[in-house]
Amino acid sequence: MSKKEALKKKILEAQKEADIASLYVLEQEAHNLFDEETLHGYYANILDLALEKLTDTLEAHRTMDMNEVQDFATLRALYEYAMEHYSVGKASDAAALFEVLSGLSNDKKFSDAMKLHQGAALENLSLDDFLEKIADLQATEKASTFYVSEFTKKAQELLDKTKAKRDE
Repeated sequence: MSKKEALKKKILEAQKEADIASLYVLEQEAHNLFDEETLHGYYANILDLALEKLTDTLEAHRTMDMNEVQDFATLRALYEYAMEHYSVGKASDAAALFEVLSGLSNDKKFSDAMKLHQGAALENLSLDDFLEKIADLQATEKASTFYVSEFTKKAQELLDKTKAKRDE
């Protein structure tokens, strides 16, 4: 069996088990062996599974636990989906997704970070400006989070501005 066929078998097993975390473990191997179109399908499958888990979580009226591996992987997939919307200029869609994410996790740091992402998107701040002016990418890298988790002092100004608009 070729490496590609063996990987496809592992991926199908992970998909059958709705195991997003395993799919992320196989991610580098997929990048090495698959073409662009196949990779697109690979990430689409991860997103489909994450959206199913989101629906299940909302229907069960529970929050996701950042310490539980499948919840962690699901939050990562949904965050990447929101950032994809943000990067292509769909700020209002991204803001809505960030709002859902902010209430979806039991992790306060993650939830607070999503509120900052939401505020930036609601202010129509471009993703580049958000990353340059609001995010502290060096501190985020040191924190080793899958999401932008550290921010500059300008972030508080953004929060104050969006809070004032909500209070109007």
